[in-house]
Amino acid sequence: MAEKEEKFKKEKEIFLEHIQKEGLRRTAQRELILEIFLRTEDHLTSEDLYYLVQKEDPSIGHTTVYRTMKLLTDAGLAREVRFGDNKTYYEHHYDHQHHDHMICTECGRVIEFFSPELEEKQEEMADKFNFKATHHSLRIWGLCEECQTNDAQRVASGAQPRVRVKSTIL
Repeated sequence: MAEKEEKFKKEKEIFLEHIQKEGLRRTAQRELILEIFLRTEDHLTSEDLYYLVQKEDPSIGHTTVYRTMKLLTDAGLAREVRFGDNKTYYEHHYDHQHHDHMICTECGRVIEFFSPELEEKQEEMADKFNFKATHHSLRIWGLCEECQTNDAQRVASGAQPRVRVKSTIL
């Protein structure tokens, strides 16, 4: 637990340095939002985080949560991800290993994975086309093991998959 608190200490220092650089002040509301985000390892929308924040301080508004998440993203502490359901999710970015996502279009489960082979292939393709990659995001949509049934074996259409990401927050 002490190691996690030490990690949070570094992230809090990074956040404080960022908001000071932006000419903003340190507030108890921003610190609480940061603390709750750091304690939660799930993919969160600003609405999910607002719900969690409301449990601890009902006076904090949704706009404050949204703006603080923007600051966390700009500071490199959070990363925006999109899973095809027209929502923006946030995940930890600072000191977290790069990973990609598989999203079940049936139940909304999100599976994180890392593949050195895929990373190598992406670098190879960038080199082949003399392309300097700065970042990437790989999302694979399909059916998780639990949702693979005979009825679910249908031909994929050309339309974007309908996704309902499962939240563990609400």
